[in-house]
Amino acid sequence: MTEGASETVGEVAPLAKDSRLVILASSVGTVIEWYDFYLYGSLAAIITAQFFSGVNETTGFIFALMAFAAGFAVRPFGAIVFGRLGDLWGRKNTFLVTMLLMGLSTFVVGLLPSYAAIGIAAPIILVLMRLIQGLALGGEYGGAATYVAEHAPPGKRGFYTSFIQITATAGLMISLVVILGVRTAVGEAAFLDWGWRIPFLVSILMLGVSLIIRLKLSESPAFKQMKAEGRGSKTPLKDSFGRWPNLKLVLIALFGLAAGQAVVWYTGQFYALFFLERVLKVDSAQAYLLTAAALLLGTPFFVFWGWLSDKVGRKPIILTGCLLAALTYFPLFHALTGAVNPQLAAASAQSPVTVQADPADCSLQLDLIGKATFTQSCDVAKSYLARAGVSYDTVAAQAGSVAEIRIGSVAIPSFRGETMAPADFAVAKKAWEAGAAQQLKAAGYPTKADPAQVNLPLTIAILFVLVLYVTMVYGPIAAALVEMFPTEIRYTSMSLPYHLGNGWFGGFLPPVAFAIVAATGNIYYGLWYPVAIAALTAVVGFVFVKDGRKTDINARAD
Repeated sequence: MTEGASETVGEVAPLAKDSRLVILASSVGTVIEWYDFYLYGSLAAIITAQFFSGVNETTGFIFALMAFAAGFAVRPFGAIVFGRLGDLWGRKNTFLVTMLLMGLSTFVVGLLPSYAAIGIAAPIILVLMRLIQGLALGGEYGGAATYVAEHAPPGKRGFYTSFIQITATAGLMISLVVILGVRTAVGEAAFLDWGWRIPFLVSILMLGVSLIIRLKLSESPAFKQMKAEGRGSKTPLKDSFGRWPNLKLVLIALFGLAAGQAVVWYTGQFYALFFLERVLKVDSAQAYLLTAAALLLGTPFFVFWGWLSDKVGRKPIILTGCLLAALTYFPLFHALTGAVNPQLAAASAQSPVTVQADPADCSLQLDLIGKATFTQSCDVAKSYLARAGVSYDTVAAQAGSVAEIRIGSVAIPSFRGETMAPADFAVAKKAWEAGAAQQLKAAGYPTKADPAQVNLPLTIAILFVLVLYVTMVYGPIAAALVEMFPTEIRYTSMSLPYHLGNGWFGGFLPPVAFAIVAATGNIYYGLWYPVAIAALTAVVGFVFVKDGRKTDINARAD
């Protein structure tokens, strides 16, 4: 692309009515795809019981690994496959295909018989549908963002594409609302039996509406102009990743924009919810309501930052969001503990906990798919405390000794589970954790956050700040990525760094953060992962990213 080429008034700009249709069709379709994608995560426990209960542990582990890969790791491959098609075949046609694949695979999950009905075929088909979902999502975002950006009039790309950025949050919100509504309507027992299928089945209605809207669209002006001039790429994969000048831009887009955006996004919308529920022991319903309140307050800022990026540039807003996150995550999460569970904060100060263990007995508990079992005595003690939201210090003990937890003068010996059968270990672990919980409760550590002591205004304010960072980094990101690459390979080139960032850097955040907490004993140290990545992006972006808000995205590639 010719750098620095400015967009002129003569560039093709759609009429206002057409612009609204472009934004609506692209956004609605992407909302539905996110809705479909999040259903699996929200209903994971029920789906596991329905489809994995009858397989042995090894087979279950393999299926869990494949389901995880479909959800996160496979998204970059979808970006490559559908990005190539989008650059060869057109933006509109490609994201029609991705939406159709996502919608139909989700509908099939709602109809799929359980393991009890069809045996091993059930989890196999489920994983296949999840793979299709991951691939389709990998192709949808790049198509929608590229399509909207190429329709945007001069000086409004950030504003137009910011509506696409709302879709992930909207999809999450709609999925939670539908699940909660169905759960309430049919009752808990019926929902666990058959009602969980309804949210998957109703997605077919959303798919139909979105398809009708999207079929009214025409191809983007930039793609049509490229085809008319005969300058399309016949090998978009090779041109995107096989030539250093463009590959360098892909790497800059990943480490200078997408990686930091991803960890800030996941921290503000998912890790904060995880921290409320799992660490601070807030009731699930209250945690969802608090998070939903912050999301509702913050959502308009996706559009605000997109609009502002048309005035001041994408780079300063995104990198400022990354830098603010890196500098303030620790004090914000400390403040969140005091606002939500002051009893936990007080107990941590008055009755500190230590784990005395042989260092050789302690593993790095990095469980990317939630299926690994850590049976050594140190791991048993540390994983329990990490899940209980209790900070602790580790003290080296004599080699070969059994680890123990100390709460003041009280010692709680752990146990060795290496030689136990899985069922026996599970029983022993449950009994041991019950005893440890009693000792922690006696020392003042709460088993649940007291709703009466939650400082609601302060909690929502802190969560809002976290969401505000999300909107800063995410609102302008689509425009920033689109402007880095020429029309001929735009779909392919921008999709891969986005999905590597969000699928891998962001998707790995929860298990990596938990592993850091379990290893260090500090409930806040899991934040080092997003802090480090956000800081890296701020530095790389400042040095290497060139702001492209004045770039003519229709210019011929060099």
